[in-house]
Amino acid sequence: MPSVKLKAFLDSHHVKYVSISHSLAFTGLEIAKSAHVPTKILAKTVILKIDGEPAMMVLPAAYKIDMENLSQALQGSAIELATEQEFFTLFPDCEVGAMPPFGNLYDMKVYVAEKLTENDDIVFNAGSHSEVIQMSYSDYEELVQPTMIVLDE
Repeated sequence: MPSVKLKAFLDSHHVKYVSISHSLAFTGLEIAKSAHVPTKILAKTVILKIDGEPAMMVLPAAYKIDMENLSQALQGSAIELATEQEFFTLFPDCEVGAMPPFGNLYDMKVYVAEKLTENDDIVFNAGSHSEVIQMSYSDYEELVQPTMIVLDE
């Protein structure tokens, strides 16, 4: 089931978006194929603990997280991946692992990889493993106001 909170937020801001239903998929490649979207605009949301606080890292779906690189990009902050047990209660309207990259809706800071800012559009999980949202990156950036960081691929 898609995030009612996300859709209400987008609608209240009169943002144009497309909701794409697809067969059940979990990996970036599966989602891109199933939803018929280019992998370069597909984003994944990773929940981190930065200096002990939960935060979102929004990356191109094909990226793997390099913790050392990420720590350097964040000026040496202590960074670790959050476990599902640590974050699933933070997203009561989402399936585990299908959180949309809208930390502002869940009271957490959002970091976005610079590579995603180069695209006109962004596609991301809509709170389920069978629906994504496609919208303009500029609208996403305006609504979320993420901190951009440069990461090595």
